[in-house]
Amino acid sequence: MYHFESRIRYSEVDSKGKVTLGSILDYFQDCSSFHSEELGVGIDFLAEKQAAWVLSSWQVEVKRYPAHGEEVVVSTWPYDFKGFIGYRNFTMESLAGELLAYADSIWVLLDLRRGRPMRLLPEMVEAYQLSPRISMETAPRKLALPKGMEDQGAFPVSKYHIDTNQHVNNGKYVSMAQEYIPMGFEVGKMHAEYRKAAVYGDVIYPLTAREGNKITVNLANKEGMPYAIVELEGYR
Repeated sequence: MYHFESRIRYSEVDSKGKVTLGSILDYFQDCSSFHSEELGVGIDFLAEKQAAWVLSSWQVEVKRYPAHGEEVVVSTWPYDFKGFIGYRNFTMESLAGELLAYADSIWVLLDLRRGRPMRLLPEMVEAYQLSPRISMETAPRKLALPKGMEDQGAFPVSKYHIDTNQHVNNGKYVSMAQEYIPMGFEVGKMHAEYRKAAVYGDVIYPLTAREGNKITVNLANKEGMPYAIVELEGYR
């Protein structure tokens, strides 16, 4: 297990002074990156092997959004590996141990030369130590698209959406999807599935549907094929 302590910054909060969902996702992604770097299997190691971890899906639940200035502890650990797939949990807690947010995620190790999944390298298997999976509700890995989704126009992928893998960062898709929820809609659960990496120059055609307390956003290409599907469920 790896963890780091931080403090919620002004740049990470919304109009109510609470940390945004996007910032929580950034904390989780940063934590996994720090973990891999500390073990010697981080960005430079992957670049040398021409490999990359690609997020396939994740579920995030937020019990409480911490406020500006609040100190938090962010933790992560892998709990299983199967072939080319890695499973990783995340938590965000207060210094007093209150569980604020947690996540389950599925990653695929990609061979960048061949553009296809590859089995974990021996160095990676040796580096990572498994810990027990967090207890949380497990949703299906594949998200179903509701019928009759509404077209919301289109927008281009911008330079600030792109990460070191040269495609849209995982968290950016969720921020895109949040543009289509009503003001005051507070997300308690988020589930995202990533199907195709969007790159700079692509155009995204969002489609949305609301079913009760859940909003589904299909961030798709012109033909309606998803780059990513994001479900956002409000607190009940």
